[in-house]
Amino acid sequence: MSGVSSADGPADVREVVSRLRADYPRARTELDFRDAFELLVATVLSAQTTDARVNSVTPELFERWPGPEGLAGADPADVEQVLKPLGMGPTRAARVIALSRALLADHGGEVPDDQDALEALPGVGRKTAFVVRGVHFGRSLLAVDTHVTRVAGRLGWTRSRQARAVERDVVALAEGVDAAAGEGDAGEADAGESDAATESIDLTALSLRLILHGRRVCTARSPHCTECTLADLCPRIGVAA
Repeated sequence: MSGVSSADGPADVREVVSRLRADYPRARTELDFRDAFELLVATVLSAQTTDARVNSVTPELFERWPGPEGLAGADPADVEQVLKPLGMGPTRAARVIALSRALLADHGGEVPDDQDALEALPGVGRKTAFVVRGVHFGRSLLAVDTHVTRVAGRLGWTRSRQARAVERDVVALAEGVDAAAGEGDAGEADAGESDAATESIDLTALSLRLILHGRRVCTARSPHCTECTLADLCPRIGVAA
């Protein structure tokens, strides 16, 4: 594939979705987890560190203190020692213990599929709640991290570096594409079952694939544009020539 983009405007959303699906057919988080609670704790722990580092400590964490009941009653000093490799051990330990206690007190130990309820938990923000609701509960939600922000910016989908604004801009583009596809379907009553070109865009899958692409190809420094499946679509906003 040529390393020279021919794109003059924002990259075509439907085509980007199609190509990323082909490159990353299994859209999944790289955090290891077995249930909603483990995903929630792992996502909280992933702030300001890598998924690989989180995966290196969570097996011991969940083996020693399984479920919210285990962590809620844990000695903070012991949890801190397990989480020490991530940095900010005392803060992270206090956060996951408080989170576990709140789940027991307010939700019977169950992780709720509710945005406001999740964001009310200690250490849980909008992105973390989106990850849990999107990955575990199957909701279509665009969780925005630094990779999503960077790739969306380079694709010309947003001019912002603020997560909420990036989310708004990308979701608006996706919804516009879905609406256009819906209008096309309305005029084809006998078209039968919809195909990939007319399916609604799964924002959770898109977010996960943008993250993977940002980690592996569209890196912060020296992006691998000559190896990128999106090279002919991408206006490369902010990328040095």
